[in-house]
Amino acid sequence: MNNKFKKNIVFQKYEINRIKRENKNGYKSKVIWFTGLSGSGKSTISNILEKILFKNDINTYVLDGDNIRSGLCSDLTFSSIDRNENIRRIAEVAKIMLNAGIMVLVCTISPYKKQRLLAYNILGKSNILEVFVDTPLTICEQRDPKGLYKKSRSNEILNFTGIDSLYELPEKPDIYLNGTVSITENIKTLIKTLYKNNIIFFSTYS
Repeated sequence: MNNKFKKNIVFQKYEINRIKRENKNGYKSKVIWFTGLSGSGKSTISNILEKILFKNDINTYVLDGDNIRSGLCSDLTFSSIDRNENIRRIAEVAKIMLNAGIMVLVCTISPYKKQRLLAYNILGKSNILEVFVDTPLTICEQRDPKGLYKKSRSNEILNFTGIDSLYELPEKPDIYLNGTVSITENIKTLIKTLYKNNIIFFSTYS
């Protein structure tokens, strides 16, 4: 934002804040940020996790990368600059929902380290858990649920992550999920980790 205009903006403080909402809810809000290649299983895992959290009376919302690009970020391309802006917008929306006392599940490739660092800086490290769904490219291509790898290989899509655009592996994700094992096993790992970190109040699910 232009500094000339920024100096005229005064941040409005509210009487009903995040702490009061968390106390009323009985749990702390958190952003769980899923990263991984297209077809890695991010969406499937986050959707199942949301159902479990919702069943246990935890207010949730999934911010899916494709859904965001269909609306809020529909004006952006897949250039490096626009991809950074896409992540910035998602992180800012997640921050608002975090303050609203919601458990936010962000599901986006977020391929670059600087993008994930940007999200950390916007949200604050204590407010975000990075979940890396590590699935080999060969398996993602075999799955190809949206047919995007096929289009990329035939040059119908350019700058596709994993093919002609880089995916930088997370060095120290908060939660590591092996995309080659069953969804059930990964969900169990997620639930146990969230419970261990005092984010949720149950350690098993049915």
